Amino acid sequence: MHRILGKQILSPNVTRLDVHAPRIAQIRQPGQFVIVHLTENAERIPLTIADSNPETGAITLVIQAVGKSTNELVALNPGDFIRDVAGPLGHPTEMIESGHALCIGGGVGTAVVHPIAQGLQQRGVQVTSVIGGRAREWVIFEPELQRYGKVVVCTDDGGYGRKGFVTDAAKEILAAGKVDIVYAVGPVPMMRAVANLTRSLGVRTIVSLNPVMIDGTGMCGGCRVSLGNETKFACVDGPEFDGHLVNFDELQDRLSTYREFELRSNACASGKCRMETAPASPA
Repeated sequence: MHRILGKQILSPNVTRLDVHAPRIAQIRQPGQFVIVHLTENAERIPLTIADSNPETGAITLVIQAVGKSTNELVALNPGDFIRDVAGPLGHPTEMIESGHALCIGGGVGTAVVHPIAQGLQQRGVQVTSVIGGRAREWVIFEPELQRYGKVVVCTDDGGYGRKGFVTDAAKEILAAGKVDIVYAVGPVPMMRAVANLTRSLGVRTIVSLNPVMIDGTGMCGGCRVSLGNETKFACVDGPEFDGHLVNFDELQDRLSTYREFELRSNACASGKCRMETAPASPA
């Protein structure tokens, strides 16, 4: 059992939970994740470790509430418990040891960018972070990222930071040159746009993928992704891959596979579930 140590609402649908998992806190590395199992019969949910504190034994999980299981997680409060937290899983982020890194985070992906920027700065790499949200209240982890370098904030409405997409700001930074690597985490359309932008410039680009994942061991095959002519599994081969090789069309299709089932599950959780019965057979 893993106790909730702290809770913070970061944006209208994103919550930070600090969870007691001392062994994971001691050994986790940037880019790695855990699989959370709230109760015995609950769904297994993969979540990137956004931060950790080895002294208190806490790991930081950032959860976007989009379905029944994630809504149950964000309803937890300090003192509550999560049944299982398995990890750290996945390969650590490929870090450069010098030069200039551009870290791009969209929405909740900014929380995934945070440990990457943290690890790069600790190695002496110059870090520039570009993060975005629909409006100011949707921008997360800005103060944390400012500890590691310059931060450019973009909002769709222009009410905070600069108006426009993160790709607009990234394009300007890349045009100035001297960017050695790009790390991009966010919605699939954003990561695809960043990869398309950097491909022509020849700048290595790493993206973090979050396909359907169940067991975290590569056995179920649910998290398979296509990189060029190869099939990889995000849980054991990733979750980070060369953005110039990812088949984003296939990834987007696979992410929407269970959308209808999730909508039904949400409806039942809110008391709006309706049992459909077949008409009685004629006597």
